[in-house]
Amino acid sequence: MTPDERRRQLLGIGLRKFVDRPVQELSLDEVAAEAGVSRGLLFHYFPTKTAYHEAVVAAAGRRVLRTVRPDADLAGEAAARQIVERFIAQIARRREFYLALVFGRLGPSDGAGSEPGGTAKSLRESIARLVAEQLTVPDEQLGVVHAWVAYAEDRALQFAAPPADWEAPASTSRPTATGRLGGTGIREGAGIREDAAIRAVTAEAEHCVRALLAILAAAPPKADSAQVG
Repeated sequence: MTPDERRRQLLGIGLRKFVDRPVQELSLDEVAAEAGVSRGLLFHYFPTKTAYHEAVVAAAGRRVLRTVRPDADLAGEAAARQIVERFIAQIARRREFYLALVFGRLGPSDGAGSEPGGTAKSLRESIARLVAEQLTVPDEQLGVVHAWVAYAEDRALQFAAPPADWEAPASTSRPTATGRLGGTGIREGAGIREDAAIRAVTAEAEHCVRALLAILAAAPPKADSAQVG
């Protein structure tokens, strides 16, 4: 196994375990054992436990961005709508994972530091640029799109939340989301059928995109002062 392959293997193990527990609870001994290497060899690739955790968070952030990226044959509003559908579906499918990723103690998804909430900021900026690119939004309105991503994220988290009266049986955890549509989720504990969940995700995405278009139309970019008069 080449060094790059080994590093990807170690990160892959961390990503699988990150789905079930906060990144800070990842045991390096457990990761090394599953990879069939010594703890010392793991530190050859990641000099500290924090460095490994940050690398796992960075990889998780990149995975989210790959998941929400639109199909190559789509453009404009259709592409933006698909980005939002996949974003909502990703959160619906793994809400607790997403919360741990963006609001965990580790910071930006690029591993650049430990700013609280840094990963949320990094992901929102990346998704905002992705949507703005599809809608050809000028740079001066990028901040509007960034704020809108936070709105779409909040709606997705509410959409994916368990019903208020749901109580987990002793042998189960919180209801999880599964399904398709590039990661579309259904809230099993809420008894929502997959086809209904797909329609609900589509409706949420449509609402969010229409809201963004309305905001952009209401707050057009300022004219260049050199062109005025």
